[in-house]
Amino acid sequence: MVIVMDKLLYGVAYYDEYMPYERLQKDMEMMKAANINVIRIAESTWSSEEPQNGVFDFTHVERALRAAQEAGISVIVGTPTYAVPPWLAAEHPEVIAVTPRGQGRYGARQNMDITAPAYLFHAERVIRRLMECVQKYPNVIGFQLDNETKHYNTCGPNVQKRFVAYLREKFGTVEALNEAFGFNYWSNRIDSWENVPDVTGTINWSFAAEFSKFQRKLVDEYLAWQASIVREYARADQFITQNFDYEWRGYSYGVQPDVNHKTAARCLTIAGCDIYHPTQDRLTGKEIALCGALCRNLKNDNYLVIETEAQGHVNWTPYDGQLRLHAFSHVASGANSVMYWHWHSIHNSFETYWKGLLSHDMQPNAPYREACTIGADFKRLSEKLVNLKKKNRVAMLVSNEALTALNLFRLPDGKTFYNDVVRWLFDALYEMNIECDMLFPEDENFGDYDVLLVPALYTAPRALLERLKAFVAAGGELVTTFKTAFSDENLKVYPETQPAVLAECLGIAYDEFTVPENVGVCGEALPDSPASVWMELVRPEGASVLAHYDHKFWGKYAAITENAFGEGHATYLATMTSPDCLKAVLTRVLKRAGVWGAAQQAQFPLIIKSGVNQAGRNVRFYFNYSREDVEQAYLHADGTELLSGASVSHGDALQLEPWGFKIIEEN
Repeated sequence: MVIVMDKLLYGVAYYDEYMPYERLQKDMEMMKAANINVIRIAESTWSSEEPQNGVFDFTHVERALRAAQEAGISVIVGTPTYAVPPWLAAEHPEVIAVTPRGQGRYGARQNMDITAPAYLFHAERVIRRLMECVQKYPNVIGFQLDNETKHYNTCGPNVQKRFVAYLREKFGTVEALNEAFGFNYWSNRIDSWENVPDVTGTINWSFAAEFSKFQRKLVDEYLAWQASIVREYARADQFITQNFDYEWRGYSYGVQPDVNHKTAARCLTIAGCDIYHPTQDRLTGKEIALCGALCRNLKNDNYLVIETEAQGHVNWTPYDGQLRLHAFSHVASGANSVMYWHWHSIHNSFETYWKGLLSHDMQPNAPYREACTIGADFKRLSEKLVNLKKKNRVAMLVSNEALTALNLFRLPDGKTFYNDVVRWLFDALYEMNIECDMLFPEDENFGDYDVLLVPALYTAPRALLERLKAFVAAGGELVTTFKTAFSDENLKVYPETQPAVLAECLGIAYDEFTVPENVGVCGEALPDSPASVWMELVRPEGASVLAHYDHKFWGKYAAITENAFGEGHATYLATMTSPDCLKAVLTRVLKRAGVWGAAQQAQFPLIIKSGVNQAGRNVRFYFNYSREDVEQAYLHADGTELLSGASVSHGDALQLEPWGFKIIEEN
């Protein structure tokens, strides 16, 4: 099922339940004045919707639905299952997840065992009663399943029992399990399925990694279960989505460790996500681009930004113009919506200082006034910008399994993880104005791209590595890094030349590695750089050496190589370098692949994004991610600047104010 939007959605999360006094009509009037055309309701308020076991009250839900309908505002209804009510925890303490730290306590959200029968019973009941309530409202356009769902590290006895059943189905015999996980080590060998130990105490990272994979599958099952219930009630024109979030480092940073978004999204009709990022002088747009690319690929289509910040943390209060820049940056990445968490700032509890579009006095303020301009432009330009299609020639392969592996076998500095390697590559591309798609091992379309970047693919089945090899042989450009192709899918090191399977393709081999201390990287065609984090002592076996280690004892080894293989080339980065050195390597690869065009004449903080609109015309976005005025030559074909209506010709000087942008639809 494909949902085609007829307009850009601009909206907020709205909770009538949280209001300190009667505001509903006033809020709808202010939303309508801002051209806010959608609100998201219900997913945070189970205890209001079912205040006692079996006693339901959807007053606030229906009040919001009726008021929105009268105002001509659409609604996305969320299932309220991510924060359980106190009575449920009191009557069924087992719904609170057991984690490696023991039995949890009631109080926080997202602390439940998503496999607990009592939890599932009550969750299904409230979902059905909510769906029965809202299905009569024509302004409900879609449903959000749960909220930023993860497995919450649930690992109680019931989960461990299911895990053993999963292992038994996957491996068949304990002998096969022992072999796959190397359980002979330290006398871990298992004699029967009944004696499979509690995984939380293991020192065998193959066993631990498999449990992490199993926990991610629990999320797949849980969301599919909710989708099946909602689908019983949903109309054909209503979508089902989920607001996936990302690894959190005080903001959205990279691949989510606890959910395989690709497989979890199979039950959805449209993918959705929550993207948060620093602002003020730390606003770069990188998180918007990265997380958007991760979400865009889930259904190979446009996606929804279901949550992003209006003001957020106190250190995220936006400069003038930044809220507009955020919004159109999301659209330029292929988003069909921008929705803020949330409408007003909460007056108490945990998120008191996570500010919404309105501040605590709920009066028009600078963010609201800027939002009014965004809403007006979204309304006016929807026909030009909705359902924007992107066709990129560069992709990056990311892997939840590799992420788990590098969390278990940590890099020696203790502060560089899988997503840091992802960001090292992605951020360099972004600053070079190379747009990038994100692929997962489940994707079969490697051949749709000219260049494929593979960060730290530590664990991979042989078949996946063979696919990478075939990609190069067929003419592709592969760029991969240290810690790639080291272990199989069970985290068991391949007992062959490293990098396993890819050694011939890359034209290299190594059997030693160490931590770089006072080691540089130097090559004739590359800027000098320190080597950092990790270094593999690579021997070229057919590959050309682009850079070697600048070191008295390690100087005989290669740090960066490239190799012709079949019709393509494979480049290997055996250590982490400076961004400038990495960009020089990528420039070489991109030019050889013919992926080097007009946009590469500009660089960060001037960011260029492109897409094709419903009329089949190219749309070019020129963003100024800086506090300075920027003049930039227009590098593309003649067209019309959509915000002003002015004609723009190739070579014209675009004047971009701080945090400003231009949108040109080519003729």
